[in-house]
Amino acid sequence: MMRRIALLAFAARPDAVLWAMHTALRLIEEKVEVYVDEDLAALFPAETSAKVQVVSPREFERFADMVITFGGDGTLLAAARLLIGTDIPIMGINVGKLGFLAEFPVSFIDDSIMDVLKGNYRIVDRTTLQTTVKGKTMYALNEILVEKASSSKMIAVRAFVNEHHVADYRADGVIVTTPTGSTAYSLAAGGPIIAPSAHALCLTPVSPHMLTLRPLIVQDTSEIRFEFPYDGHDAQLVVDGQIVATMQTGDAVIIRKSEHLVKLVKRADSTYYDLLREKLLWSQDAIRK
Repeated sequence: MMRRIALLAFAARPDAVLWAMHTALRLIEEKVEVYVDEDLAALFPAETSAKVQVVSPREFERFADMVITFGGDGTLLAAARLLIGTDIPIMGINVGKLGFLAEFPVSFIDDSIMDVLKGNYRIVDRTTLQTTVKGKTMYALNEILVEKASSSKMIAVRAFVNEHHVADYRADGVIVTTPTGSTAYSLAAGGPIIAPSAHALCLTPVSPHMLTLRPLIVQDTSEIRFEFPYDGHDAQLVVDGQIVATMQTGDAVIIRKSEHLVKLVKRADSTYYDLLREKLLWSQDAIRK
């Protein structure tokens, strides 16, 4: 039973803050302890702030049984970064547009809250990636990307899988995606959709100079290494949308599956394939009744 719930909202979106406040008050009515960070509490009216517990997001692990995010997939990814290595499930309320990860719509928010309190939900484990740069290990739920640092120059990347030389890319970038991230940037770059149950990763080139360079699916036990072996233009290393380092000639980056999983809260009456039909309109007018 979820009796202690933390809320995390994209503070730059007033509607995300309003729905977080609505949820806080609804949970409090149901005798649930609600935790928020200082930034969100400051945006609540004083009478609402007085009813919640204010803690740092990095302390959510100590207090909360679940975290609910308000925004879009980016807000949920931010929560995943904060909670990596914990067993706290994350539920995403979609205040944005598409929302593959934050799949709960605000139009059914009260029903969703009651489903959570009644235990009418399921929790799925999602694979994460890891890479270490300059002694710091970083994790990604969606993807790790090397991309051009300049808006007008391609980069040159030599790719290896388990020490086997795979390809030399001249492209705007190369994505390594998890199954979860296969419906994000990789999909926009022409990559395949990978079911979350598949034990696979995908290397997806972004606007490659050679049209024969296509997405490559490998086992998720593979170690992927990108090298920048000869004079070329600087590349950015991007982890779930966050620029974390600049890669230069002679550098290398190693990417592998992390031992950590991210737990996502899903609707009990919906599957991944239902989500694809809903979000990508795969059944739209395909069969007329």
